[in-house]
Amino acid sequence: MSATGLDVFDTTLHKTNAWLKELMEELGLHDRHDAYHALRATLHALRDRLPIEEIAQLGAQLPMLVRGFYYEGWDPTDTPLRDRRPEAFLALVAQEFPSDELIDPEPIARAVFRVLARRVSEGEIEDVKHVLPAGIREFWP
Repeated sequence: MSATGLDVFDTTLHKTNAWLKELMEELGLHDRHDAYHALRATLHALRDRLPIEEIAQLGAQLPMLVRGFYYEGWDPTDTPLRDRRPEAFLALVAQEFPSDELIDPEPIARAVFRVLARRVSEGEIEDVKHVLPAGIREFWP
C-alpha cells in the first residue's frame, strides 16, 4: 500500500529512511530525529565548502527528500565559505545539530561521510574530496 499515493514520494521516503537507518547504525543512535539532524548538519557544512558546480553534482545523486534539506537555506552568493579549517567545519556541524547536550561533531561527520561514500558514486565522492582542504578530507573513509 502506498504511503503517499505517489510512487515518486514513496520511493524517496523509502530511500531517505534507509539512509537514516544506516546512519543510526553508524552512530549507535536510537532516535531517527538525531540521525536526521546529523545528516542535515553535516551536509550543510559540506555544501558550504564546495564550489557551486560540485554542490549541484553531489545534490543530483541524493534522494529527492535528502536533496531538499541539502539545499535548504543555501545562499549561493556565500559559497564556498572562506574559512576552510577543519575546526570551522566541525563547529558548523555542532552549531546546526540541535541538541541540548554537548556533542562531538567529528564522529558525526565521519559517520555521514561513510554513508555518503556507500550511497553516492565513487567518482562523485572523489570529486568532492578533491576540492576539500586536506584537513576536512581526512574525515572521509
